[in-house]
Formats: sequence, structure tokens, C-alpha cells
Amino acid sequence: MKTSELLKLLRKNDCQIVRHGAGHDIWKNQTTGNQFSVPRHKTEVKKGTAEKILKEAGLK
Repeated sequence: MKTSELLKLLRKNDCQIVRHGAGHDIWKNQTTGNQFSVPRHKTEVKKGTAEKILKEAGLK
């Protein structure tokens, strides 16, 4: 999955950036209150990583 597709999916599901880190951004799902990190340094996110991010966000 492309990073841009993942970010669009997160924004569509009421997630927002809390802060920027060195290599990752910290996001928060406003509905569930879950916080999770998303890598910023890659154009392609591996399938397992994308699924973990979506699970942490409460979307899976």
C-alpha cells in the first residue's frame, strides 16, 4: 500500500496527526482515542505494517 493511500484512509476515518517525529508521525483516532505511529520515510508501506497501523487505529 502506498503511504499516500494509507494517509487518505486514516483521514477519512477521523484520524489526525498529533505530532511529527524524526522518522514517524504520531496519529490519533478521534473516535476511539487510539494513538499510533506511521512511518514518514517510505513511499511504500509493507502489507503487514499497514495492517498493524490500521489495527492500532481501530479500523480493523
